Amino acid sequence: MSSLLILGGSGRTGAHVLEHAAQRGHRVRALVRNPDKVQAPVGVELIQGTPANIDDIRRAAEGTEAVISVLNNARASDNPWAKPVSPPMFMTDAARRTLTVMGEQGIRRIVLTSTQGAGDDWARLNPVVKAFIKLSNIKAGFEDHTGVDQVVRASSGIDWTLARAVALTDKPMSGPPRAAVAGTEKPGSRINRADLARFLLETLEKDTWIRKAPLVWNTRG
Repeated sequence: MSSLLILGGSGRTGAHVLEHAAQRGHRVRALVRNPDKVQAPVGVELIQGTPANIDDIRRAAEGTEAVISVLNNARASDNPWAKPVSPPMFMTDAARRTLTVMGEQGIRRIVLTSTQGAGDDWARLNPVVKAFIKLSNIKAGFEDHTGVDQVVRASSGIDWTLARAVALTDKPMSGPPRAAVAGTEKPGSRINRADLARFLLETLEKDTWIRKAPLVWNTRG
């Protein structure tokens, strides 16, 4: 059992992370903007605050041993043309603050959600997919994920994992997801949020994929 700080626990993937972490016996603390709106599992401690404020991260991280970040950029709706509502480079700035706090408090381990096509994986995307991204408002999210990738890789003394998820779905769990270094296998097209959450916890617990950025996908379902 370990003590975990969860960032992004109020989101759709974050809710699964809170549930899985609590079920697996971890002591869980989540930094959330409005605790009254989060239906957290029994035993999960909700800390009011935002990853946009480094002092809030400091309070939430105190006494924890590892971090899972499932932060994402918000848009006005799930429509790819919808206007982004998060501050520019929100995830990148939050990652930078989180890594600073981890250094201050001696926390070495962090697992973060990323996306297929972030960082050096951009070159592997289909040209049609690239064109769609560049012409839609999801472009901001890809640029932010790449920013996170760069900040995390530049950190020292941190055991990080960037889980590059393919397209996310809300389907039920369908079995252990597949993970591989980009370019070594052809990934599937989807991963459900519940299985991604399980992957994040197992990666943390087993200390796998240290300083790596695997693609993660469902093999079925």
